[in-house]
Amino acid sequence: MIDQKMIDQEMIGRKMIRRNANAGMQRRDFLKVSVAASGGLLIGFHFPVISQLAQAQQASADAFMPNAFVRIGTDERVTVIVNHSEMGQGVYTSLPMLLAEELDADWTKVGYESAPVDPKYNHPAFGMQITGGSSSVWSGLEQFRQAGAGARAMLIAAAAQQWNVEATACRTESGAVFTGSNRKLTYGQLAGAAAKLTLPEHVQLKDPKTFKLIGKPIKRLDTPEKLNGEAVFGIDVKLPGMLTAVIARPPVFGASLKSFDDSRARSMAGVRKIVAVPSGVAVIADSFWQAKVARDALRVDWDEGNMGTFDTSTMMQDFRERAKSTGTSVRKDGDAASALASAANKIEAVYEVPYLSHLMMEPLNCVVDLRPDSCEVWTGSQFQTVDRANAAKVAGLPNEKVQLHTTFLGGGFGRRANPQSDFVVEAVHVAKAAGAPVKVIWTREDDMQGGWYRPAFLHAIEGGIDASGNPVSWRSRLVGQSIMAGTPFAAMLMKGKEYDPASVEGVDDLPYAIPNVTVESHQAEINVPVQWLRSVGHSHTAFAVECFVDELAALAQKDPYQFRRQLLQKQPRYLGVLDLAAQKAGWDKPLPKGMGRGIAVHFAFGSYSAHVAEVSITEDKVRVHRMVCAIDCGQYVNPGIIAAQTEGGAIFGASAALFQELTFANGRLQQTNFHTFPVMRMNECPEIETHIVENNEKAGGIGEPGVPCAAPAIANAVFAVTGKRIRRLPIRLTEAV
Repeated sequence: MIDQKMIDQEMIGRKMIRRNANAGMQRRDFLKVSVAASGGLLIGFHFPVISQLAQAQQASADAFMPNAFVRIGTDERVTVIVNHSEMGQGVYTSLPMLLAEELDADWTKVGYESAPVDPKYNHPAFGMQITGGSSSVWSGLEQFRQAGAGARAMLIAAAAQQWNVEATACRTESGAVFTGSNRKLTYGQLAGAAAKLTLPEHVQLKDPKTFKLIGKPIKRLDTPEKLNGEAVFGIDVKLPGMLTAVIARPPVFGASLKSFDDSRARSMAGVRKIVAVPSGVAVIADSFWQAKVARDALRVDWDEGNMGTFDTSTMMQDFRERAKSTGTSVRKDGDAASALASAANKIEAVYEVPYLSHLMMEPLNCVVDLRPDSCEVWTGSQFQTVDRANAAKVAGLPNEKVQLHTTFLGGGFGRRANPQSDFVVEAVHVAKAAGAPVKVIWTREDDMQGGWYRPAFLHAIEGGIDASGNPVSWRSRLVGQSIMAGTPFAAMLMKGKEYDPASVEGVDDLPYAIPNVTVESHQAEINVPVQWLRSVGHSHTAFAVECFVDELAALAQKDPYQFRRQLLQKQPRYLGVLDLAAQKAGWDKPLPKGMGRGIAVHFAFGSYSAHVAEVSITEDKVRVHRMVCAIDCGQYVNPGIIAAQTEGGAIFGASAALFQELTFANGRLQQTNFHTFPVMRMNECPEIETHIVENNEKAGGIGEPGVPCAAPAIANAVFAVTGKRIRRLPIRLTEAV
């Protein structure tokens, strides 16, 4: 472990000094300070004077920590220990808001710290430390409020003892306890006394009507250090004597190493070692660029196995054939086949979506310091429990001898919650060979071509309407790979089912009032590694479902918004977002010539969303001018974060709809970087509005629900302009039908 070792200031730190920068500390004339860390890993702070550092260390040592989630120092600083990873979604602000609300803390003195890997920080629903499923806030709602309320009760009890009054005679406000006579003791003054008390078993939570923080657009705590460059991501971590490694991985999935010639590479400047590891050939050097250039000089011979001829066009043709046969039953209401046969009008459509890359702004990376009896890992992890266990297995150590430090994540979208901990396990293998601390860096090309994609899917849908234009039949058949099979979640989520619920979510719960519905699934077995991507199955089911609903509306010669309203009369929360989006978009108001509107509504991760897109066509290219988003996530914490996540989700979904696909030819991925797998640029980004439905319903997720409606809303808007349907993503007008 890095105990009593002098650490360079550029290395990461999570202790409360930096996290409490908003507590009044000025960041002028920073010094480089080296810190002797002990146990808690205090590393790399910029700070005005060493005396302040010493004071903060003493305050931490004397701190009151009534539970796993909060620490109150004698210097008045309140540090919230956050058990979820911060990857841009705002948990380092929203979860502290929950605790600070019940604590009655002074928000200007609140900071945050990333939790270590420990069972007490496990996700209440998943039983492990994980960030995913748009679940951080709703899963922490009770957890963090209870933690704050418990600490507040102990502080009140400590003050009551000192004043020799009843606890009921005390009140709290802005980090202090008061009596009716306005005597005052701050939380820092009470920290020592409160630490000697027992945490009460039951505490009273606040009436929501009294909230001062929850529900307010509080500015994010992590913004300052992200703006001034002090935020430390995994790729920023530096250790004394650290080397850097880049891996030559197979060009084809499932390929194995036959041999390699490193005669040129090993003589290049800075190269320390070149070794075979399970994932390929590792080049270990003094710097990233030295490792990268030497990696490119390797001559590697691979046994490509049976994936050397794989191509996605053949795969999709196979999917089309499979969709012609009956699949595993997922849902069966009434008799869809008979109702379709007797329908007054019927339509069928086949929708196709490609493999997608997560495309985080920060490519994968991992730092490992492996010792004979210990191992430390620094990385942006969404999957701490699993990553630590897999690292321990490779290191040959018990779990408790492995310490995993979660840095900021430069995007995750599910990729950094890998079921095999691929990028962590690989780094431990490299560290075993390096004999020194090592950082493994994936280039953008490595990251994009390294697998674990959102799987490609095909949806074949048939539907029919009666003479009045009412839908009477719906049959969906889906073909694609399972993301849950073989993962820790398979037993919990599949529960013996012969299909993957993640493949069909968003169509298995079709909300429209259609009397005869059949949903079937074909699970494809393909040796392309796949996993969850932001909004998971909803990323493709919403596209197919909402586009087909539009096609049924056109078949019935009805307005697509009113058609949905008619079918959602028993679904008030669907109707709520649908009506709000249509109203705010001015659905009934005409657009300029050459423009069209499209609408979509969906339920995912406990939240309801609807989007209206306005588009035009210029030189066979779709331009999205405006997106109006309505979201119902029940009880919420920070409306500013909701807007940011909804807008980000809309851009994420629109990028996939307009530009993105991964294709294979001769077993090789054809896309390598942003020039072949684009994201929406600022000049292409539409005006985006977010409108929140106000209610007191159970809290839902917000990180992912903004994604699913983007693609169908845009595709339906294209139809409004051109009269042609989009049935394949990304959108190409030459393929419209």
